[in-house]
Amino acid sequence: MAPDQDDIYQEHILDHFESPFHRGHCPQATHAYEDDNPLCGDFVHIDLAIDDQGRIREAWFDGDGCCISLASASMLMQRINGSTVAEAQNLTAEEMLALLGVRLTPNRQKCCLLPWRVMKMALFSPVTSSAAAPPPTNGSEHAGPAEHA
Repeated sequence: MAPDQDDIYQEHILDHFESPFHRGHCPQATHAYEDDNPLCGDFVHIDLAIDDQGRIREAWFDGDGCCISLASASMLMQRINGSTVAEAQNLTAEEMLALLGVRLTPNRQKCCLLPWRVMKMALFSPVTSSAAAPPPTNGSEHAGPAEHA
């Protein structure tokens, strides 16, 4: 890669780090997941609002970490926002590394791939409703399906 291109990519990373896309929490999240990289301490939380047709209507992240992990989280949210769940599931590690646009050492690749791993898990991690009914307090509530058979 020519030095001019390398500067452009580094500037692109700094732009996403300093002015990230959808950093914060999604109030209408239907799916969420978080994880960290214990080797370096990077932490990423991802909220997704997935509609009934399987489209990611909103993708948000939050976290704490190095420039690479947070910039790649921002780029990933921008990439998957509006995509289908299938498109997000099919995003490969190689595509994620290419999205960042710079050559990374193996340890730095882990920083870039942390948001990608968290996003993959978030797709299968529905948010439980806080408005769910409390468990029955005695045995007099209506019977479950097996008891009606």
